[in-house]
Amino acid sequence: MIRLFVALRPPPPVRAALLDLMEGVPGARWQDDEQLHLTLRFVGEVDERQAEDLAGSLAQVAAAMPTMALAGVGCFGERARPHTLWAALAPREPLAALHRKVDAACVRAGLAPDRRAFLPHVTVARLSRGAGAGIAVDAWLQRHAGLSSQPFVCPHLVLYRSDLGRGGASYQALLRWPLGNPPPDGALVPY
Repeated sequence: MIRLFVALRPPPPVRAALLDLMEGVPGARWQDDEQLHLTLRFVGEVDERQAEDLAGSLAQVAAAMPTMALAGVGCFGERARPHTLWAALAPREPLAALHRKVDAACVRAGLAPDRRAFLPHVTVARLSRGAGAGIAVDAWLQRHAGLSSQPFVCPHLVLYRSDLGRGGASYQALLRWPLGNPPPDGALVPY
């Protein structure tokens, strides 16, 4: 079985800005440069045949290259027990439209539709349960509330493999497809 997700990879200057946020919360497991991405669709574990079907379906996604910008920070989990810190991306609707196209491609490949609400973000840290980082998280959220960037694009839709280990997840880009003009015959772009 292979654990997969579909994402966009921000350009180096944006990743550098995100790396600059990674301080000030004790016990946070900060993401490294290789882990910074915008998940469009978490797939989960699939067998090799379904992974191939998914790749074929994703190759048919025709979508504009959305323009986006960093737009603040947030956290997942209850305020007293946050578990994830993230940077928001805006505007939401072009990214949500791309999410819907990717989800439709996943459904064509035999996966169940994604029923979770889509919030465009890049995870910057994971927090241990019971780390007691609530006050530090509040301070981090206030310090970085005004996070912004120049508009940017992510030119490729990327299929990633995710391997879980003791130190967290490691990601490997498997395939990518250009956004903007549809690829000829669903052609792959070498990664």
